[in-house]
Amino acid sequence: MSERESMPCDVVIVGGGVAGLAAAIRLKQISEELEVVVLEKGSEIGAHILSGAVVDPKALDELIPDWREQDCPMAEVEVTDNWHWILRKNGKFPVPHVALPPFMSNKGCYTGSLANLARWMGEKAEELGVMVFPGFPAAEVMFDESGAVSGVITGDMGVAEDGSHKPDYQPGMEIHAKYTLLAEGARGSLTKQLKKTFDLEADCQPQVYGLGIKELWDIDPAKHVPGRVIHTQGWPLDNDTWGGGFLYHQANNQVAIGFVTALDYANPYISPFQEFQRWKTHPEIRHYLEGGKRVAYGGRAINEGGWQSVPKLAFPGGALIGCAAGFVNVPRIKGSHTAMKSGMLAAESVAKAIADGHEKTELMEYDAAVRDSWIAKELKKVQNAQPAVAKFGGDIGTIVAGMDMWARTLGIAFWGGMKHTPDYKHLQRADLYDPIIYPKPDGELTFDRLTSTAFSFTNHAEDQPKHLKVLDRDLQRESELEVYAGPSTRYCPVGVYEWVGVEEGKPEFVINAQNCIHCKTCDIKDPNQNINWVTPEGGGGPNYPNM
Repeated sequence: MSERESMPCDVVIVGGGVAGLAAAIRLKQISEELEVVVLEKGSEIGAHILSGAVVDPKALDELIPDWREQDCPMAEVEVTDNWHWILRKNGKFPVPHVALPPFMSNKGCYTGSLANLARWMGEKAEELGVMVFPGFPAAEVMFDESGAVSGVITGDMGVAEDGSHKPDYQPGMEIHAKYTLLAEGARGSLTKQLKKTFDLEADCQPQVYGLGIKELWDIDPAKHVPGRVIHTQGWPLDNDTWGGGFLYHQANNQVAIGFVTALDYANPYISPFQEFQRWKTHPEIRHYLEGGKRVAYGGRAINEGGWQSVPKLAFPGGALIGCAAGFVNVPRIKGSHTAMKSGMLAAESVAKAIADGHEKTELMEYDAAVRDSWIAKELKKVQNAQPAVAKFGGDIGTIVAGMDMWARTLGIAFWGGMKHTPDYKHLQRADLYDPIIYPKPDGELTFDRLTSTAFSFTNHAEDQPKHLKVLDRDLQRESELEVYAGPSTRYCPVGVYEWVGVEEGKPEFVINAQNCIHCKTCDIKDPNQNINWVTPEGGGGPNYPNM
């Protein structure tokens, strides 16, 4: 058996998104001597980054004050026009700005590609001496004799589906570090493991999620208004299912459109992908897209738990940063600025610990710093937005959420943080609902999942072990199929899962893992928590352009 190579460093950061790169940059700003490694599972920095995005520059201003003068792609389009609509099937109700708390304004924010921002930050990190390794997923956590995290092991390469070693087999590398920062994004595989190992969620509410599905469109220049930002709620979702859409006018006559469906829905026949397709047919949305052309597609789970779902952030040997911890401001639909700030605070705590001669300690100073930062102040104001809608429904819940946000803005809290129930527990039996018959795609405005998958430019190496692990095949058949009517065939935005042979009485659960875009929805929504997402071979997955 081949021996693993090993590499020592001061800090290893798992994930090359904006949180991980902000941490890396801040570490090097503090001390050029620190050896910092960033591991990114995508084929390049930005390949797996998907967001709306309307970016609040607050954290970026702190990290790189002159970023606007450094050819940063996010500086291209500043928000100029901000609308919020409640949609009904054929009309809309514009929500006046005066009805929304001041922090809901997007004044001073920028719209563009978060993936391109990450690519730019990756270049800045490398200029400072950070070692950035795309195509190297962290597949396993290492622990020392005391139980502290001592680094990670990257995934093996060249393993066949049956587990045998192909001629190009290469074992993963051990990255030994004084501190390990997990910046994997929402529902990271190592984060999930360490939350259990160190019981990090003992004193918080469970994290809940939404599935965001996005497309990029080149539209008619006559309809393009650079900097216009539109958010919608309501149709096509019913009052018991929560979510909303966005349409952002970005650079080069391009718009980013998307739809987020909260994954706490009860009806197993709901398809978030199909709800997004229906949303595009609304007259107000269709107006912008007709005559245009779709150029990219993707999807990703989003943290929606809010402040009460933020776990203990530090563990022996490292910490959680960014969306691995869950700092999304749900009503603002923003999390990049809070993610970056958390990375910076973690970097400052790590740098101090190393300077004081420590390693693999519990970074409680970081945990305390986050809870005393503007991250906490911002998220506490909106912490009941999601649970209010989940509890009271779309119409009444929106009113309750708005009242709570206004009260907290004025320094009044009528109640504490509302509780959450894990998303998978909300799913109900199929016999309680009628199947939903969605319209067929027209191929111009609306599309099928297989065609859409091609626009995510997803690729996985042939003949590798499936990275979607079904723990109990019998349970999948007896429960997921027979009780819940196979919701995996509908919640996955790229059609990874299929039940075949059902009519013949010989159902087989087929996993088209090569289509996976790493959204993590299956890991979240499976009613028995019977699907476990692990990292595939390095570089596999989507290759998002400008997303």
